[in-house]
Amino acid sequence: MAAPAYPRWFHPCLLLVWLLIGMGLRLTNLTAKPPWTDEFSTLVFSLGNSFLPVPLNQPIAIDVLLQPLQPQSGATIQDVLTHLFSESNHPPLYFVLTHLWLKLFPTQADLVSLWGARSLAAIFGAISIPAIYGLSWLAFRSRLVSHLAAAFMAISPYGIFLAQEARHYTLAILWVIASLACLVVATHHIQKRTQLPIWLVLAWVGINALGVATHYFFALTLVTEAVVLIFLACQQWRPTDRSPHRQVAKEDYIRNSPPPPLPYGKLLARLHPTSLFSPPWRRIYAVAIGTLIAGIVWIPAFLHNAYGDKLTNWIQGDRIGIAWISPIFQAMAAWITMISLLPVESPQIPVVIASGLVMIIFFIWAIPILFNGFRTQLEKPQSRMITQVFASVVVAAIALFFCFTYFLGIDLTRGARYNFVYFPAVVVLIGASLAISWNTLQEKIVRWGVTGKMSVIIIWVMGFLSAITVVCNLGYQKYYRPDLFVELMQNTSKVPVLIATTQKTHVQIGEMMGVAREFKFHNSHSLSAKFLLAHKDKKTNASNTLQNALKTLPRPLDLWLVNFHADEPEAIKNCVSDTQTLPPVNGYKYKIYHCNS
Repeated sequence: MAAPAYPRWFHPCLLLVWLLIGMGLRLTNLTAKPPWTDEFSTLVFSLGNSFLPVPLNQPIAIDVLLQPLQPQSGATIQDVLTHLFSESNHPPLYFVLTHLWLKLFPTQADLVSLWGARSLAAIFGAISIPAIYGLSWLAFRSRLVSHLAAAFMAISPYGIFLAQEARHYTLAILWVIASLACLVVATHHIQKRTQLPIWLVLAWVGINALGVATHYFFALTLVTEAVVLIFLACQQWRPTDRSPHRQVAKEDYIRNSPPPPLPYGKLLARLHPTSLFSPPWRRIYAVAIGTLIAGIVWIPAFLHNAYGDKLTNWIQGDRIGIAWISPIFQAMAAWITMISLLPVESPQIPVVIASGLVMIIFFIWAIPILFNGFRTQLEKPQSRMITQVFASVVVAAIALFFCFTYFLGIDLTRGARYNFVYFPAVVVLIGASLAISWNTLQEKIVRWGVTGKMSVIIIWVMGFLSAITVVCNLGYQKYYRPDLFVELMQNTSKVPVLIATTQKTHVQIGEMMGVAREFKFHNSHSLSAKFLLAHKDKKTNASNTLQNALKTLPRPLDLWLVNFHADEPEAIKNCVSDTQTLPPVNGYKYKIYHCNS
């Protein structure tokens, strides 16, 4: 059936629709969720400030704790680089861009604008919609595949989760899309045995360099691309079945008779490794060398950082019992949310149960549709190779994640956000798979009595509802809920409070900043609060620090031990605890003591 003829304005306008939907979803309720510790890192370092001036081992007021969130008129990009390299383990590109971006927004109660910081990530997330359209068109030369990929990028709950945080993942996704586009073009040149143009070599190296300068895990995308190129090299290096001698040999083998010998000259021409030093391979090696150099330059900065191991402790550790299989379920959860995520984190249990059942039924119905579309694309000669390329990227990335998890003890599956390294490839494959269902004749029943086009619409609507779930904080909730914690403290404490925690890195300072920020903006009861960051290391005893602080504070006092990983001091023995009657709060493991004397 011939494709319908559309006017020239149709495809740009339809793409604009996907862009507006995606942008609208990403900007909705952008500041409704409180920032968490990783976002505080972005805010502080992007301002050119440091966590180090925050006083430790003494009670401090809210404004003192929040001082690093105040923009400084004299802060420069050099300040951003200095503090980032000395206190964090991330490359600087996104922080520099955020530094420039935040200058466009006024402060909020003398603090940096949260909307301004998150809006940059949201804009990069929205740009990924036309970017994925372009990548899909470059790969499949199909407007249908391109529109479906853009439509699902617009409403992907995983994509919206990343876009509503003041973090660098949406910018990294753009570099992944651009690098995969270069890989697609290179694949076409490899198939045709033609030379890569110089502009492609320079662009590919530049994109890869910017990707590594945005997030070090972009290197995982580069490894998957290397796997694809090795696969293509093997395909080109080995003899092909197109040779008449090979076809005769295959038929003779089936008849159990010796195959006729292939002329030595032709066999040598097909197998000689010099073919891997002919066009386009020489320039592909140049891309690899340039990319390697662009990555190596960051090694000294990464190794020089004294906080590197401390900041990544949360994804490291020994495996005991169920911990051996938890990465599998963590990975599956991330894959599922690229398409669908209903309110499974709702506070109402019936909603959670109903959402879980609907998602199970949905995926039982949808997975065969996606698989059949993928298999059909593999069977079509014009799309087989490019489908294999994107599938190889996804499979290689997943294999890398499990290798890091089980062999190196670094559980990358614990951070769903790290799946950005192959997320665009998944979206392209979804678009390609659903294009098969869309092209199915309307009269043909695809699954459970649902026609091809209708099945695509249902899957998209499910994704749209999932996007609303994330926007309303009923899915992909923040790891820390200082809003709930401050509300709990206001309802529990009627006297001044001391909030004490143990501190190792700026992560713990960020945890307390979230609480302090909620007090500053939403302290409806005017509850007086002070914070104690008790530094903990081999030389410092956090319990003694808390003991000394308690001696200096007047009574009555409510002591809240929050994520306090040290022995409790003797001074609280005369205090009364009622922690057992209070509900848990995400990110804040606490105990409360009422100290009246």
